[in-house]
Amino acid sequence: MTRAELVELRGKIDRAIAAAGERDRQRALKAAEDLAREHGFSLAELVGSGTAKGRSAGTKRGPRADATSSAPSNAKYRNPDNADQTWSGRGRRPAWFNEALAQGRSAEELRAG
Repeated sequence: MTRAELVELRGKIDRAIAAAGERDRQRALKAAEDLAREHGFSLAELVGSGTAKGRSAGTKRGPRADATSSAPSNAKYRNPDNADQTWSGRGRRPAWFNEALAQGRSAEELRAG
């Protein structure tokens, strides 16, 4: 296969992986909603309450860690349509990254630098 064919194939694979991930997420969400409903709750009641297991709603948490204690990660990816939007490759993918993949761009094309 040529390089161009491989890049095109990678784009198709990236889109298929993203679509499969979204299908899996939707299935998991439906299963969680069904299970919560079986127990007489809505999923929002269970996850939107803001209380952690073993802690009452009135109990305060300990002090937060200083936000400056960890250095920010360098940008690994940059939005070609808006250079101000970057992503370190850590954590949840930003919407612009997912949209670019859905439009056929590969992660390699979005690399910063």
